[in-house]
Amino acid sequence: MRHRLLALLIAVVGVVAIVIAIPKLAAVFGRGLDPANTAKTTATTGGAALKTAWGDPDLEGIWTYDHQIPLQRPEKYAAKEFFTDAEIAELDRVRAGQQRQDYRAQRGTEADVSGAYNTVFLTIRPTGRRTSLIVDPPNGRVPPLTPEAQKRIDADREFRFALLQATETCKNREAGCAGGKYGPPSPRRAEVPPAYLTAAVNRSDGPEDRSLGERCIGGLLPDFGTEFGGSYRRIVQAPGSVAILYDVGQGQGFPRTIPITAEPHLSSNVRQRFGDSRGHWEGNTLVVDVTNFTPKTNFQGSHENLHLVERWTRTGPNTLDYVVTIEDPTTWTRPWTVKQEMSKQSDEANRIYSEPRCHEGNFGMPALLKGARAVDKAFAEGRGPDPATMCTAGCSQGPADETVDPLQ
Repeated sequence: MRHRLLALLIAVVGVVAIVIAIPKLAAVFGRGLDPANTAKTTATTGGAALKTAWGDPDLEGIWTYDHQIPLQRPEKYAAKEFFTDAEIAELDRVRAGQQRQDYRAQRGTEADVSGAYNTVFLTIRPTGRRTSLIVDPPNGRVPPLTPEAQKRIDADREFRFALLQATETCKNREAGCAGGKYGPPSPRRAEVPPAYLTAAVNRSDGPEDRSLGERCIGGLLPDFGTEFGGSYRRIVQAPGSVAILYDVGQGQGFPRTIPITAEPHLSSNVRQRFGDSRGHWEGNTLVVDVTNFTPKTNFQGSHENLHLVERWTRTGPNTLDYVVTIEDPTTWTRPWTVKQEMSKQSDEANRIYSEPRCHEGNFGMPALLKGARAVDKAFAEGRGPDPATMCTAGCSQGPADETVDPLQ
């Protein structure tokens, strides 16, 4: 009886502690959960910037972009920085007719088997005013690669073609093998890749042969969104720090904490997946310097030498500008800058927010590798095709005469 009474008292104390702790935890992790929690913000009267209770510019909220703008300016729009209203209307009309909801490749072909997504799974946004997210260089294009970077990319490309060359994709000279050749299975299938793989190759000897998305580590800085679910950022602030939860792709979200500090970056021998961020305020703009990426980073061919300078500016009650200058002298011949305008999402509609979660790594990856071992075994016993002739990555998907998106 005494033990039961003690257990009951412990349970009561635990419940009371949880009830007391819940408001405090909500204040730290879920300010957006309570739509009434707006007293900390100064209203924008007379153009005054929104401020937190402790006086910093207020960036809090869930933010996303409303329009589709390509990273690079398509060459056919080389001299055009902005679309006219008439051009936007025509582009929206053309793009709406390319959605392919019911597309199926020829039954029994690799293109049919490997085609996983139609427009039902994609985020289709209206055409934006600007012809590229890149605002510098003025041509709206990623700067030329350095010879060193071109050599790295060529080595990766040759390895991928070698693993693909015995498949229908190369035999039929489809887009996935453009620049490659058709031939017998390559002995390079047994080689270690020339660099850490972030995109899948036509082999499944282990999870490292598959893409970061399949391995549930697809998040990347800088992030400009994808067609698979777009991109949302939940920003939460506290004195001395800014936290951002990125909800990107298919559950490929990741958290990020930016200290507001004058302290130097971590030692150069400490490398992190999302780099090392150091933030400070310049007027109403949060400026973040990001270094110390790992060699496993791969942003447009840049790895551990990637350097970002981000600028986050609240331009109105429901608008936020994100501007980032990207630099890596071992990859590009000059720095380049991207600008993305974002809009604030409803606090009421998003007061409950679930953690992004990815099930490819929990279920898809083990099943994929198990299936690959079954194919290997069947071939070894003379019961199935050579795995080298089957395309599992880099395959062409979609009809050969598919119209190209005019924004690409």
